[in-house]
Amino acid sequence: MTTQPPAPQAVRKEHVIDRHGRMIDDPYAWLRDPDWEKVMREPEVLQHEIRAHLNAENAYTEVALAPIAVLREELVAELKARIKEDDSSVPAPDGAWAYYRRFVPGGQYPVLCRRPAADAGNTNEQILLDGDRGADGQAFFSIGGATHTPDHRLFATAIDRNGSEYCEITIRNLDTGESLVDVLPNAQGDMAWSADGATLFYTVLDDHHRPSKVMRHRVGTPVAEDTLVYEETDPGFFLGIGKTESGRFVVIDAHDHADTSEVRLINAADPAAAPRLLIPRETGVTHDVSDHGDRLLIRTNAADAVDFRIAETPMDAPDRDNWRDIVAHRPGCLIRSMVVFDGFLVRLERERALPRIVIRSLVDGAEHEISFDEEAYDLGLVPGYEYATTTLRFSYSSPTTPQRVYDYDMATRTRTQCKEQEIPSGHDPEIYECRRVFATSHDDVQVPVTVLRAKDTPVDGSAPMLLYGYGSYGFSMPASFSPHVFSLVDRGFVYAIAHIRGGTENGQGWHLDGKLDTKKNTFLDFIAAGEYLIAEKFTSAGNIVAQGRSAGGMLMGAVANMRPDLFCGVLGEVPFVDVMNTMCDETLPLTPPEWVEWGDPIRDAAAFEYMASYCPYTNVTDQIYPAVLATGGLTDPRVTYWEPAKWVAKLRHHNTGDSEILLYMNMDAGHGGASGRFDRLKEVALSYGFALMVTGVGGTAVETAADPDA
Repeated sequence: MTTQPPAPQAVRKEHVIDRHGRMIDDPYAWLRDPDWEKVMREPEVLQHEIRAHLNAENAYTEVALAPIAVLREELVAELKARIKEDDSSVPAPDGAWAYYRRFVPGGQYPVLCRRPAADAGNTNEQILLDGDRGADGQAFFSIGGATHTPDHRLFATAIDRNGSEYCEITIRNLDTGESLVDVLPNAQGDMAWSADGATLFYTVLDDHHRPSKVMRHRVGTPVAEDTLVYEETDPGFFLGIGKTESGRFVVIDAHDHADTSEVRLINAADPAAAPRLLIPRETGVTHDVSDHGDRLLIRTNAADAVDFRIAETPMDAPDRDNWRDIVAHRPGCLIRSMVVFDGFLVRLERERALPRIVIRSLVDGAEHEISFDEEAYDLGLVPGYEYATTTLRFSYSSPTTPQRVYDYDMATRTRTQCKEQEIPSGHDPEIYECRRVFATSHDDVQVPVTVLRAKDTPVDGSAPMLLYGYGSYGFSMPASFSPHVFSLVDRGFVYAIAHIRGGTENGQGWHLDGKLDTKKNTFLDFIAAGEYLIAEKFTSAGNIVAQGRSAGGMLMGAVANMRPDLFCGVLGEVPFVDVMNTMCDETLPLTPPEWVEWGDPIRDAAAFEYMASYCPYTNVTDQIYPAVLATGGLTDPRVTYWEPAKWVAKLRHHNTGDSEILLYMNMDAGHGGASGRFDRLKEVALSYGFALMVTGVGGTAVETAADPDA
């Protein structure tokens, strides 16, 4: 057989940095383009030497994965067959209209539509935005935001055309169908209309890709005349904008990545008014605000309410001295979010890694819960437009049950199923088993693990496993339905999700125990989950593929360094692995806001030492590593392209085994990968094909990898 060409070897260039008296060598620092901010906007300006290296990596990955080329094509076909091509969302009523999105057969992008609310047959549909037409001829196209005016006359959309998340806002007159001359550049995608629909509030990204300004645009006027409404000068805080459920107020939210927030309100009927600061920021205190009549409802963690409480206060006296609890704090029961209607308060909670929806009457305070039966499942509140309604829309799914959308009458306590996710190629939940088990971590903490398998997959240690984890920023991994994973499960894989610390599956304390100087708990929990699943014979050591994305990629890099023997493969997708260098660079978009999550290694020597002890890139060492596939996006502003590129180069240099270390860089996309719904499947097939190959389920690939002469 033909010998496979050697893997690209990135040139090692001396680049030593002195941090707190410790000399750190970064031989692949040159892979970061010095003009990276411009690359985000204009990818074609990437330095030739860097582009050549990334192209060589992509070419090598295709050669290395050639044994599964046919399998990858089969996977794409399988994945596509599970997608209803002419799918559509349940129309959301808003007065005389109902808004929805749909896809056409073969279409990659959504078509945003509306119809008269009384027209259940969609016979008088009006297309607001045709995504396929907008994306024609472009390598990337993403709708960053879309919103209509209260009078349904104008429609604003924010479009990202290269994956960098720099959006351009345009406005369309829905009465005439014409596009207005108003074009707002450098926008983030958050938008809110004034009550009369003549003014649009929007957020703008600065040169460091941070949403630092809220602007006010008067429809029909030049963008140069837009008014600065509020500017955030602390680089550790980002701005967001929205409206309260009643529509009465525009909300400006200043927040760091996890701990602290500050809310300002503008009366939507008086858009030229200065924003009103409700509660001055206090480190470690965060809150969401809604209005109800003459009072404000506040979801907050103030006064040591770690898992949040909901308080009310008079609209004209929002000082904390006037707050009165209407939902008290319960440790371990996290109030994730709230939605306010004119007669009801709805809250989404999580306890012991399971969500629940609780309805509270704002008339008499009576509460009830919507109940579900499965052992593990996920719930979501589906945002609507109407405030004066008794109808709550929510979604439900589990690892075995496709997503269902319900309308729930909060007054009569009855639910109506509006839609169930259709799997055109077929899906029988009865042939699968989903369990919720608990692994004991290094400090005797019980870590929830969701396990999905086909009922005929043996539990004798012989099955390969894909073990997924995240564990950062307080984001929890839902036990939801994913049609993609059945391409593994139907081939005999066990699919497991480790609900590790750093998320909020067990309340906010679960997050606090996996951040800053307790971050290693995240990695040790994941390792404990793997060891438990091996001990219970769901799989065996060396037969697990670990998968994590973004901050979950940090997890992948850490566990690959700490326990490479547990895994035969590691999937690090847009992986945040160069933690030390990124957190020491204040010019990068997410660095200042994320010091509250990881620590500030620039000013805090102790934080530096702790971070240096686990940083995946820093701690790559001479040892046998499992096979690794890292992915990235050239215009990714969240995890910059050079992180996976540097990680792969260093792993390949230090790996003492013969496992493949591969990089796939999407040269036309950012953090989310390919933008089209079918193009995205190619990237899923790449990851799953790799998992099948390294576990031997994919055919002859294992023999090929093991034979140096193959």
